Formats: sequence, C-alpha cells, structure tokens
Amino acid sequence: MNRWLIAFTIIIPTFIEVVDTSVVNVALDHIRGSLSAGVDEATWAITAYLVSNAIVIPLSGWLSRVFGRKNYLLFSVTLFTVSSFFCGCAWSLSSLIFFRVLQGIGGGALQPISQSILLETFPVKEHGKAMAVFAIGILFAPVVGPVLGGWITDNWSWNWIFYINIPIGILSVLMISQVIKDPPYLQRVPFSGIDYWGLILIAIGLGCLQVVLDKGQQDDWFSSPFIVCLSLVSALSLIMFVINELFIAKVPVVNLRIFKNIGFSAGNFIQFLAFFVLFGTIVALPIFLQKLMGYNAFWAGLAIAPGGVVMILLMPLVGQMLTRVNTKFMLVFGLSMSAVSTWMMTGMNMSVDYGFVAWARIVMGVGLAFTFMILMNLTLSSVKKEEMGNASAIFNLIRNLGGSFGVAFITTVLARQAQFHQARLAEEVTPLNPAYQMMVTKISAMPALHGQAPQGVIYQDMMRQASLASFVDVFYLCTVLLLLLIPFVPLLKRIDYARMSAAAH
Repeated sequence: MNRWLIAFTIIIPTFIEVVDTSVVNVALDHIRGSLSAGVDEATWAITAYLVSNAIVIPLSGWLSRVFGRKNYLLFSVTLFTVSSFFCGCAWSLSSLIFFRVLQGIGGGALQPISQSILLETFPVKEHGKAMAVFAIGILFAPVVGPVLGGWITDNWSWNWIFYINIPIGILSVLMISQVIKDPPYLQRVPFSGIDYWGLILIAIGLGCLQVVLDKGQQDDWFSSPFIVCLSLVSALSLIMFVINELFIAKVPVVNLRIFKNIGFSAGNFIQFLAFFVLFGTIVALPIFLQKLMGYNAFWAGLAIAPGGVVMILLMPLVGQMLTRVNTKFMLVFGLSMSAVSTWMMTGMNMSVDYGFVAWARIVMGVGLAFTFMILMNLTLSSVKKEEMGNASAIFNLIRNLGGSFGVAFITTVLARQAQFHQARLAEEVTPLNPAYQMMVTKISAMPALHGQAPQGVIYQDMMRQASLASFVDVFYLCTVLLLLLIPFVPLLKRIDYARMSAAAH
C-alpha cells in the first residue's frame, strides 16, 4: 500500500479533530444566544470536549491492543462524525454538552493512533517526512480553527462548525476501511484482564484536572470551594494512578515505566513547556488584537495565519534536513527562533500594525517548523514498535496538558498583571500630579471629546495601558521559558539514521 495514501488517510480526521478543540471558542456567543444560556454555562461546551478528550488520549494505546487498532480507529472516527452531527442539531445547552462529550471520546484517540501508524508505516530514514505531515495537522489546526470558526459563524451559522465534519468523517471511514491494516503484533493480542482501577483513577484524575484548568481563572482559582475540591480529587487520583500502574496492576492500562528512558522523559518535558508557550501565545495574541486594537475574530485569526503558512512551507525542507544535519542543533535553532518571536511581541504597543504582528508570527512559524517535528522524532523514533502505541499516547497527552496549562496560566497572568499595573498607574492619576492636571486641561479643550468627563477618558486610557503592560509581561515570560528549555536538549538521544536504517534491513 502506498505510504503517502496511508498518511493522507489518517491525517485528515486528525486535523479536523484538532480544529474542533478551538473552533467553538469564537462561536461561543452565538451558541449562547441561540440556546439561551449564560456565559458560564456556555463554556461547558468547550470544557466537556477537552475533559473527555484528555481522558481518552492516554487510554488509546491500551484500547488499540484490546480491540485492534483499525477497529478502534474506525469506531473513533465514526463516533466523532455522528456526534458532530448531533452537536449541530443540539436543541439545548445540555444536549450540546452531552454530544460534545461523545465527540471528545471519539476524537481523543485520533492523534496518538495517527502518529503511531505513521512511524510504523514509514522507514526510519523517512520518519522526518512522516512527522512533517503529522506536525502540519497538529500545529496548523489551532491556527485554522478560530479563522474557520469565525468565518462560518459570521456567514452561515454556528451549527455548521459541526456539520462540516460529517462529509470529511464519512470519507475517512471509507478510506480507513480500505487502506489501513493492523501490524501482526496488534492483530491478535491475548486478553489478560482489565486494569479497572487504572481506568477509574485516570478518568477521575484527568477529568477533574481539565475542569480545574478550564474553569480556574473564571472561578478565581483556590478561592472557589469547587476548584479546591476538584484539585484535591485530581491530585489524589493521579497519585494513586501512578502507584497502581507501577506497583499493583499486572497489565497496566498505561505503561509508565517508559519514562525510564531519559531521552523520552526529556522530550516530553520540553514538549510540555513548548506547547505551554505556543497555546498561551495563540490565546493571548488574539485577545490583544481584539481587546486593544479593535480587530474582529476573523482578522485576529488572519494575523496569526502567516506563521502557519510559513511553517507548512518549511516542513518538507526540515524533513529533508533531518537525516543530514544534527537534529539537536536544529532543535536549539527552533527554540531560539520561537524565543525571538515572543521577544518581538514584547514590543507591542497601541500603534502596531498588521505587518508587525504578522512578522512576529512568521518568525514563530520558523521556530515551530524546527521544533515540534524534530522533537517528535527525537522522542519517539527510538521507541520499539510494540511500545509505540503507549509512547504515542503519553506523548500526545503531555502535549495537550501543556497547552491546557499554558492557556490557564497565561489568562490568569493577564488578569492579575492587569490589576497590578492598574494599581501602579492609579498612583500617578491624582490632582497633585502636574502631568495629570495638564492632561485634564488638554482633554477639556479637545472638540472631539466635548461633553466627556476628562477623568473618564483618562481612566479608560489607563485601563488600556495596564492591559497592554500585562500582555508585554506575558510575552517576556514566554521568551524566558523558551530559552530555559535549551539546556535540556543535550539530554535527548540523537538519532543515528544510517545505523537504524541498516538495522531495519
């Protein structure tokens, strides 16, 4: 079977699944109005998907072994497609949340299964090309999601952000049925019992953790008894899960002993913080453009898009370089370029134009092209095929958790730092300050502001400046985090493609 046909078959549903993690965000106001729900209630449509998605990802390797990978992949795509249809047909917020849970269950396995199939299908020397295809789907989809969601919602209706999944899902099911085959070691796996405690503990632990990350800032974190309770339940469940998987379960649902591999552990650590920054900036930058610069959701998405385009153009080149250039040097270059991008964003002010933002994202696109695909190769290419399903599931879980932690942390820092800078600026806004008195006089003399209280105009500007300063703080923080990752790169195991190719033959 043609390897590129297999790659095309599995990357399409994976791309759509990743798009669905962000496409709902921009349509949330329309959904809320259509279903007569409050803001707090409507956000559960996002949280429900993320929770069920997070629970399924680490279980995908085990479920593939139990039911057969092809069968489980067909089931996942079918469930994702059918639940997408019912999401579009939702008659109430409760029904939408329920079907979003099913959609998350169906979509959760698509990323790790696709990754493991690609790495097994392509020979070692072509892993770079395979990961280039996968990385395009994973990294470009979060950029496409808000743009696509905004355009569909503005021109059609929010229901169509779900309906567009249906023809793609049907095509995927037909292609998977004809193209994908299970390798011999996955076709017949003896049933050796179910790790019930592992299943229960990881479902509770990750489910509660995802709710905490998604709702924490909204509920003021640990001042909320609800958040405190879920945090304790999550921590206790995950600790018990680790103990169960390492010391009690005979056939663990997630094999955590793979973390004995230093390279695998280091790769997951770098990936966690890198996606922490990536998703944090993907959330922070549109908020900056819409809140302070007056962009709508569609144009805010277009400002981010150039980085995704550059990344797609560079991916084939990076894939070719993998077998010719020291991959660790390439990874250091990628992390450094990403840091340059976030440092450029620290120069944001009220006068920046579209070109400034686009250039910063273009530099980020260069950094991403040289970071995540190479990181995937360094982390996973040395894993045995028999362990690839488990390793890929863990790798994808860490990536998603990094993104969730990043979004939660960045939104919290934005809110808290805006309050801090507002308090500092307010100390200067006093009648005893000559500069303040001059500003009041100047505003009072402006014909365009006739009838407006000068104090109100100054207060609004102060709020904008405080918010701007909080965004600058966030981008400085992201720069430091990316630079701190560079010393961990030597811990990764360099891939000797020539030796591995010879061994494969």
